[in-house]
Amino acid sequence: MPWIAASLLSALFLGCYELCTKHAVRDNAVLPVLFFANVCSTAVWCVLLALAGTAPGILPAGLLVTPLTFHQHTLMLLKSTIVAGSWICTYFAVKHLPLSLASPVRATGPIWTLLGAVLVLGERPSWLEGLGIVITLASFVGLSFAGRREGIHFHRDKWFGFLLAGTLLGAVSGLYDKFLLGRAGFNAATVQCWFSVYLAGLFLPLAVGWKLRWWPRHEFHWRWSILFVSLFLLVADFVYFDALRNPAALVSLVSSLRRGSTLVAFAGGLFFFKEVNGLAKLPAVLGVLAGIVLTILG
Repeated sequence: MPWIAASLLSALFLGCYELCTKHAVRDNAVLPVLFFANVCSTAVWCVLLALAGTAPGILPAGLLVTPLTFHQHTLMLLKSTIVAGSWICTYFAVKHLPLSLASPVRATGPIWTLLGAVLVLGERPSWLEGLGIVITLASFVGLSFAGRREGIHFHRDKWFGFLLAGTLLGAVSGLYDKFLLGRAGFNAATVQCWFSVYLAGLFLPLAVGWKLRWWPRHEFHWRWSILFVSLFLLVADFVYFDALRNPAALVSLVSSLRRGSTLVAFAGGLFFFKEVNGLAKLPAVLGVLAGIVLTILG
């Protein structure tokens, strides 16, 4: 699949993931949601590993997990640790902020990914691609300022601080993905499999602490959206990793196109969760579309 098409398809599934995340954590305990969602992902990969071991040749090459050395396992553990920190911050923020604001703020991640890609990986987008990124991200920022109409002031809202921290860690994860799938030579299935396994392990002590009431916490209610959080993210990440493995793909552009998930989350936030000020945010949403088109044309 061409890497641009893969990036856009990943954006669609990622938008569905964000909607399910909002439904799962709304008025619910966050840490058990994180744990059970990742247990579901791990279970899927355990089944695939079992099939590959008992019936060789039954799975397509894209789903085969390659054996890893001890050093390679440490690289996977580092990936999971970065994402665990990002998700903890982000899930708590999404619980307390409107999705039509939280998703655009998260979408500023490509700004930091682009900066890292230029400084660390030496990438140089074309001027038209750069213009598309700038317009897209400027629109995201304009959309985020609409939060003031809803009484959310970013400079003193602690949940915005959580969201910003999660976004920065997500940008670090995006750069690390490019290293793992490019220079380190991992395939997408191997990264997804062990990333999911280690992530579930990292969330386990937090879930135990929640269960034993080591700190004041909210009650947990099982919702089927927790399962779909896992499934949508598995598909979105698999397609995303496939895009990054293309030698022609620039991590800054893949990350920017993937932020098209904001359009799905924005529309879903208005329709499913009855969030307000949709019309006031529409110009910024159209700016997002314009920026993505320019990026593709570049």
